[in-house]
Parts: sequence; structure tokens; C-alpha cells
Amino acid sequence: MYYRITLLTRIVLFIWMTACSFFVSAQSLFVDPLRGKANAPGSRELPLASLEEAVALANQFRGSEPVKIELAPGLYVLDKQVLIDSIPGGGTAPYIIEALVMPDDSGWRPEKMPVIQSVSANNKDYGKFDHCIGIQVERSHVQLRGLKFTGNSNPSVDYYYPIERHRPDLSGLDISQCYFIGDRNMSPIQGAVFAQGPEIHIDHSIFYGCKNAVLVFLGIDHFSLTHSIIYGAYEGAFWFGYGASADLPFTFSDNIVTNGNYFFVGYKGVHPTYTFRHSLISGNAHYLGFNGDSLQVDRQNRPRELDIRKTGRVLLSEITAMGVPGDYLNLAPGSAGRDLDAGIFLRVSR
Repeated sequence: MYYRITLLTRIVLFIWMTACSFFVSAQSLFVDPLRGKANAPGSRELPLASLEEAVALANQFRGSEPVKIELAPGLYVLDKQVLIDSIPGGGTAPYIIEALVMPDDSGWRPEKMPVIQSVSANNKDYGKFDHCIGIQVERSHVQLRGLKFTGNSNPSVDYYYPIERHRPDLSGLDISQCYFIGDRNMSPIQGAVFAQGPEIHIDHSIFYGCKNAVLVFLGIDHFSLTHSIIYGAYEGAFWFGYGASADLPFTFSDNIVTNGNYFFVGYKGVHPTYTFRHSLISGNAHYLGFNGDSLQVDRQNRPRELDIRKTGRVLLSEITAMGVPGDYLNLAPGSAGRDLDAGIFLRVSR
């Protein structure tokens, strides 16, 4: 009898420990487009094959532990919108999608970066215009790290947004060490980040050839854009605020904005005291604009400027006949603004 109880206790204990272990590991998922399988458990040894399946599975997770999806190097093709869904009661745990190999890791090269490309037709309609979304964020405290977003080559799509958060009641969206690379003649990006709500933080990211880089409008509070490069934004690099107060916390520093059309587009009359700090803003057709009935030069507002440089040629480390450089699309030697530490790497010594 004693033996049977002991054995039963051990079996129950084993099942309980296994269940606990599964619950903890279930909060982390691994994806590999080359060796992953559909319906796999999503472990490091048995990864999933697609970002869509990983996000759908992660949307079912509950509890207070962070949710993390790690992406192995490779191409992630989205044929529909990927929805990071809300959870009952809101929840405060971070929801993280990041590269398995990050830009500051010793083994990182540009080809190690997960590439997210949408080929979906229009998949969203808010009653104003049809458009296509890559990743739709419907949850607070989402973090995207070390990813490379390219444009949408589907010829039926006029407006493509790789990342969108349309609800101003959500908070916490962190985008770090990401590329957004568009080609206006083949795979355009209408707006790289199109988001509403407080606590949007973007750092160490590169926006190259996007029609618009950052568009944030409703419910904006505690916003920051730092250590980033916006190159060739052929409509407006940075759009900010409908009805936002000029007194809300706002950080714009250590950025480079160049070779585009408008640097900053705001709603007329609502942001006269924002402060731009320690950045290089040069080579653009226009400095300030406002979006009224049409996009126009803003001659009324004058945000504060602290160490804003408006001259200097920006040179990027681009692809040549020799291949892809390790500092791809970061500042090349001899470029203006190299002291600003803007670019994909967190460590200055890289």
C-alpha cells in the first residue's frame, strides 16, 4: 500500500512538474522559415515555420509571464494581416517579437536579420481608405526588435503599413533596431510605423525609401524617437499629432533626417513648443509642414531647437559590387552626423 501511494505521488508530481514546465516554455516560441514545421510545438528544437502561426498561438497565452517570439534568420512572407490580439482584462506583460540574432551580437551580419515582407492584398478598411497592414497591434506593451521590414510588391496595394496600432487606448509600443526599407517603384511603404496611443518609443532604427517613416496622431503621450536614421522619405519623414498638447512629454534626439521632402508634418497650431534636440536635419526639400486640407509648408509654428544641424552631407554604407557591408545602411566613413550614434547598433564601438 505504501509503495502504491508513493508511486502515485511520484506520478502526480511528475505530471505537475511537466505541466508547469510546459506552461513556462509555452510563453516562448521559436520560428524558423527554413527548418520549422506547421503545427510544431515551437520549441528551439522543433520550431514553427511561420510568423502567422506563432502569433496565433501566442495570442492564446495567459498569465503574467512575458510572451516572446524569436525569429531565426530567413524570409517571412505575409499573405494576410498578422494580428497581435488583445487578452481579456488587458494584461501588462510584455509581448516581444525579436530576432534570434540581434544586431549587437558577435555573430550578427545583415543576412542574419529576419526579413518580413507582405504580399497581401488590401486587408483593412476603416471607412476612409482600403490599405494593407503587415502586423496589426491590438495589445499594450508590445516590443519589436531586430527585424527588417520591406515593402509590399502586390500591385493591388496603394497603401502599405508594416506596423499599425490604430487604437489610442493602447499603451506601450517599443520598436528597436529595426530596418524599414521601401522601393517606391516596386515595393513601396506608405508609412513604416502608423500608430496611436501613449508610450510609443522608437530607437536605433533605419527608415530607407519609405514614403513616410513615422505617423503618430491620436492620444499621443510620452513619445520618443531617438538614435534613428530617416533617409529619402518622399512625402513626410515624421507626422505628429491631431489635437496633441505641446506640453506632453516628447523626445526627439540623436536622429538624422535627410534626402526627403518634409522633415516634420503636424496639425496646424497645436505643437509650437516641442523641442528637437541634438540631431542632423539636412538635404530635405522642406523643414516644417502641416496637414490641413492638403500638405503645406508651415510658416507659423517654430518648435524649439537645441543643437539642430541643418547642413552636412549624409553618406550611407550601401550595397556595392563587393556585396552587402556589415554596417549596411548605417553612416559611412566621412558622413556628417557620425557623432550622433544614430543607426542600427546600440554599441558605439561596433
